[in-house]
Amino acid sequence: MYRQCAISVMDTIADPDISFDEKGISNYYYEFQKCYQENVRTDFEGKTKFEALIEKIKEEGKGKPYDCVMGLSGGVDSTYVAYIAKQYGLRPMAIHFDNGWNSELAVMNIENIVSRLGFDLHTYVINWEEFRDLQIAYLKASVVDIEAITDHAIFATLYRYAGEKGYKYILSGTNVQTENTLPKSWIHPKTDHVNIKAIHKAYGNVPLKTFPFMDAKVKRYYQQAKGVRSVSVLNYFEYNKAEVKDIIQKELGWRDYGGKHYESIWTRFYQGYILPEKFKIDKRKAHLSDLIFSKQITKDQAIEELAKPIYDKEVFKQDYEFVLKKFGFTETEFQDIMKQPPRSHYDFDHEMPIDKRYPLLKPIKKLYRLLFPA
Repeated sequence: MYRQCAISVMDTIADPDISFDEKGISNYYYEFQKCYQENVRTDFEGKTKFEALIEKIKEEGKGKPYDCVMGLSGGVDSTYVAYIAKQYGLRPMAIHFDNGWNSELAVMNIENIVSRLGFDLHTYVINWEEFRDLQIAYLKASVVDIEAITDHAIFATLYRYAGEKGYKYILSGTNVQTENTLPKSWIHPKTDHVNIKAIHKAYGNVPLKTFPFMDAKVKRYYQQAKGVRSVSVLNYFEYNKAEVKDIIQKELGWRDYGGKHYESIWTRFYQGYILPEKFKIDKRKAHLSDLIFSKQITKDQAIEELAKPIYDKEVFKQDYEFVLKKFGFTETEFQDIMKQPPRSHYDFDHEMPIDKRYPLLKPIKKLYRLLFPA
């Protein structure tokens, strides 16, 4: 039976894990509130903590060409992080990850951002033959989170660069206010390099010789031994999406893409066509629900937005032809893939949680805390 959250637009379509309380409010509302309380620091104490962090980053960067690293996609979140970095006098190396799917508008936005802010830009261009083969493997595997490989490679690239160059801080655009809500069945852990290798082994053909994996070296050496950490900058600010768009348009000449993460042609095609067509998933529900939870829009406004077509017909036609040509698919080949039933990422080998990989770790930690209380 269909049911929608009393507060948001999250519903039972393609979401087996949604639950409701006696008031009809879904679990996502309570998860958002909990995450907001634990992570968003916009009060005086948070401001003080953020300013102290800024000074620490500057101190760490003394004598170096830069004092931190930041990813720059050209989307709203990363653009605003760049703007904030400039406002606070930071000197980040901006890193753009080019997976072969940038729109012309994204390229123009990125050029405007670094030019107006006076930042240096390093563009990491992935090996297209490897990445194309990996994307096709994910399509053939019929798993839902095809974007996991891009996110994985971005994180790995940022950590590798920071670790190798001696920078301890990565400025991140991840935030609670606009991207906390996502059903578990719609995604897969982004750092799971084991799952990527397993899916590629099953369906890939081109050896992944240069793909930047978030492997043990990145996770343990750079994060733990070298102390590289990611800072969610936007969680220290009242992050209102509409207001932020106005700021970056006026200050940086930024132009809107018309959808979250639509700076990428592939992401637009994936979210606008593959997800709703094959998996019955409309990610707009999650994005709009976060804006409802953070009191940036009303539920009525979200419903009105969902009533609009998910994909402009002309843009879809252009993107469809472009995607098939770029992958080397005939329409029959691609539609055969689309008709295959969805499969779980867990049908393939995957990285186990650390407590399951090392079952003795938890009791050892418990014993340590008993012997050496803080």
